[in-house]
Amino acid sequence: MLTELFSYLDSAYDVPGAGLFRFITFRAGMAILISLLISMVFGRQLIDALRRKQIGETVRDLGLEGQMQKKGTPTMGGLIILAAILVPTLLLAKLDNIYIQLLLLTTVWMGLIGFLDDYIKVFKKNKEGLRGIFKVIGQIGLGVIVGAALYLHPDVVMKEELPAQTDVSLHGEESRGIPTFGPAVKSLKTTVPFLKETTFDYADLAVVFGEHAADWAWLVFIPIVLFIVTAVSNGANLTDGLDGLAAGTSAIVAFALAVLAYVSGSVVFASYLDIMYIPNTGELVVFAAAFLGACIGFLWYNTYPAQVFMGDTGSLSIGGIIAVFAIAIRKELLIPILAGIFLVENLSVVLQVAYFKYTKKKYGEGRRIFLMSPLHHHYQKKGYHEAKIVTRFWIVGILLAVFSIITLKLR
Repeated sequence: MLTELFSYLDSAYDVPGAGLFRFITFRAGMAILISLLISMVFGRQLIDALRRKQIGETVRDLGLEGQMQKKGTPTMGGLIILAAILVPTLLLAKLDNIYIQLLLLTTVWMGLIGFLDDYIKVFKKNKEGLRGIFKVIGQIGLGVIVGAALYLHPDVVMKEELPAQTDVSLHGEESRGIPTFGPAVKSLKTTVPFLKETTFDYADLAVVFGEHAADWAWLVFIPIVLFIVTAVSNGANLTDGLDGLAAGTSAIVAFALAVLAYVSGSVVFASYLDIMYIPNTGELVVFAAAFLGACIGFLWYNTYPAQVFMGDTGSLSIGGIIAVFAIAIRKELLIPILAGIFLVENLSVVLQVAYFKYTKKKYGEGRRIFLMSPLHHHYQKKGYHEAKIVTRFWIVGILLAVFSIITLKLR
């Protein structure tokens, strides 16, 4: 909204400073500031309102240190995150951009699913919340919409750099010519980490359709999108078990995604890093900045000891955002590294349940790999303080984020 307004003021009246809104970096910086302010101001008001309505967390005693002290802490704080993402994005991003539209849809869609789950838990006093099947249906619905849009929308295109021409000087020295990219094309290619000048085309998985594989590639692409959205959103949901863990981890991932979106949407950096250039994805930096500011602002109230919990309203939405964002910039194969914390939390639960069932069937009694799952509870059972666990998970998250970024050169 503000982008169009200030562009008009700049072109029509030459208003000093109005031209700054043409720059993604300026709008991204403004998005962080606005999201931080919304989180801190709106957050305080929401927490007070939740306390007045006695909307508190119900805690099941699992024998964890400090767990019962959390009882009654306001939940549904994910509304703070949603507001701090949506408002700056609507104000500062170009709303005709298909990638921005998909991320806005993801934020609202997953936020509504999480809100329904929290509403049932808090107001209906049903500890189970929204039935798992309905959550999965919601995640599948989003995955279908996102996958179909990325496959069909005419603005979702990519460009690959053409082989560089070399000029020979009078002294016989060769110099590299100006980098040029091919035409914008519809493609389901994605970046393959660690391999130089290598991409993976999802159409290759539709080889059973022979020469028409490209026409039927959506049958492969959309299910993969479904899997990624479901896995990452559930991973974020499982990670939200300690004060500040999910929000801090997501803030780290958001920063890395902003860097990846910036280089993917820039001709100069795409050429320098020898990666595919994806037009229009640079605008996602504004969204990522709002996402980053929202997570950091939420930490103001969510760090130990937490004054509010994000609930499924926040955890499901941030997981969906990370998944769709990575797919949009063709970096989904980096998710196991970038969102490694979510992956490990997911795997710890899957392994624990599978091993318990296997040993119960084989030996007559279930055995466990971890003292408790998800993984952060395992360390709680071992006697580590909650704040120490969270801080160390953040450090690991930073290492994974940095490693994800340097994979652009580590090939």
